[in-house]
Amino acid sequence: MRAQLLAVTVLAATIVSSAIAAPAPAPRLFMNQKEIMGLIDKAKAERKDNAPIVAQPILSMAPYRAQLEYRPGTAPASLHEKDAELMVVLQGTGNVVTGGKLVDEKRNNANNLGGTSITGGNSQAVVVGDMLIVPANTPHQVIPTGGAPVVLMTMHVPQPTPGWPPAN
Repeated sequence: MRAQLLAVTVLAATIVSSAIAAPAPAPRLFMNQKEIMGLIDKAKAERKDNAPIVAQPILSMAPYRAQLEYRPGTAPASLHEKDAELMVVLQGTGNVVTGGKLVDEKRNNANNLGGTSITGGNSQAVVVGDMLIVPANTPHQVIPTGGAPVVLMTMHVPQPTPGWPPAN
């Protein structure tokens, strides 16, 4: 009995110490065009049950994360209460609706609301190379057009602290 208790204690200590000692993943600061195209293929392959969006990580450096969003269908509308969202169109065409009010609003988590669509928003047609920033607390929805998915690079940008950016 004592030997079993000792073995369990050693095993638990080993698991805990390895979890504590595990280094944080290194930031990913660069991804080339070939790798990005591979992410698009991966997102397409991993899409399940006609999901309207599949996301893949591109770059990361805390607190920032750029991700690829493969959007073959219209996903629910979103509102991020704590951060803005930068979007860059990598492939396809679509409309990005911003502003207005979420329809059938519901809380998705502590910082985000969702809805089935937006009423009263402004629709902006987007094509490859277009960029936009959706301010915090702004409803937004991406709607692919042209019969093909729209692929975006997105990055959530935290609210700046007072006094940012510093004066030059």
